[in-house]
Amino acid sequence: MASSIKVILRQKKNKDGTIPTSSPLAIRITTDRKSSFMYIGHKIKPLEWDAKEQRVKKNHPNSARLNNLILKRIAEVSAATIDLEVKEKKVSSQAVKQKIKPKRGLTFFPIADLYLENLQKAGKYNQYTADKPRIKHFKTFLKNSDKAFFDITVSLLQQFKLYLKSEYKITYNVEDKKPGKRIRNIEKRPIKKTVLSERSIINHLVAIRSVFSLAVKEGAAVKADSPFGEGKISIKFPPSNKIGLTEEEVKQIEALEFPEGSKEAHARNLWLFSFYLAGMRVSDILRLRWTNIKDNRLYYAMGKNQKTGSLKLPEKAHAILSKYKKGKQSSEAHIFPELEKLSESEDSFAIQKKIADETSKIDKCLRLHVAPAAGIEKTLTMHIARHTFGNISGDRIPIQMLQKLYRHSSVTTTIGYQSNFTHKEADDALESVVNL
Repeated sequence: MASSIKVILRQKKNKDGTIPTSSPLAIRITTDRKSSFMYIGHKIKPLEWDAKEQRVKKNHPNSARLNNLILKRIAEVSAATIDLEVKEKKVSSQAVKQKIKPKRGLTFFPIADLYLENLQKAGKYNQYTADKPRIKHFKTFLKNSDKAFFDITVSLLQQFKLYLKSEYKITYNVEDKKPGKRIRNIEKRPIKKTVLSERSIINHLVAIRSVFSLAVKEGAAVKADSPFGEGKISIKFPPSNKIGLTEEEVKQIEALEFPEGSKEAHARNLWLFSFYLAGMRVSDILRLRWTNIKDNRLYYAMGKNQKTGSLKLPEKAHAILSKYKKGKQSSEAHIFPELEKLSESEDSFAIQKKIADETSKIDKCLRLHVAPAAGIEKTLTMHIARHTFGNISGDRIPIQMLQKLYRHSSVTTTIGYQSNFTHKEADDALESVVNL
């Protein structure tokens, strides 16, 4: 028997016997007098529903879009029913429902949970740890309520942007807390307001857009309802200032003398190794094994985009490597010690987490010990080694060669990146006018 498909307003009384002001729209699938319901994800008032025509009335502010969504859901149910009837002689209403029902429902936060789970499974620790609080901030903005994707509009996201700019979170300043000592009178602790940068705000919107894209794939949202795109919310990152060290500052780091094997000496070695290899990313450095070195060249694939290539090892880089060579060690061993104790069975998520934790320790040592010892006032981190290479290379190296060294996919990316460090022409132009 063919299944019967009908859209209804499923009204149920509250526990106290009263009738709710609004009820959920649902598709009722009936086969052999047995019914199951697939909720569309929206509630409306009884006065806004035309039961005979199975349509939302025009007195609802979003009637046209809701009716389009209903038609889409009916088409999906009908297609699933036909598909199952072709394969099976007898089709249950529950089987139809299971075939088309999204894995996590039709609202934002269940799909957001699925998005975060997918990042974990893909081993994307950095993106996971960045996007998880961004999604949490969106939930706080919505006062812990959920939203159907249909209701995530341009207007709502504009309000979210204003919230992030002006009403973000209040955090307690607990820097004076001593280890192991309980803080009392919490309400008396000094508080401060966290201000997010424009780039951070855009990253919040990118996370929401990623969840929306997954929702479309899962059948929980319609692409046409996306608040992103032309004439809607535009994702455009503001330019950021990239500041590297000068030649003199690099020489000051090279001249430092720390006890061999100390954490300060190790952090300095890693920073210089990165700089000597065109600003090699710390995540790639910590993954290096002795097998990556062949015939005085370093062969490796970048973790960020898997681009492969090789670089000749400068003498200064060789001098650093010699400090970590330990007799007859395995050629499969890591060059640097951070990942030595990590089990070979660890998944990529655990490895990325370990790298992030170790990078944080290295950066802290660079900021608090190496930079002061070298008399450098700029914030010193592993990533600054990449900016430093860009700053010192300036106009010395052709842009096409820099693209190869940085392993950028497009020369346009290299031009944009290097524009942060090429100041000579602008400086000369200014000087030509000022120095009358």
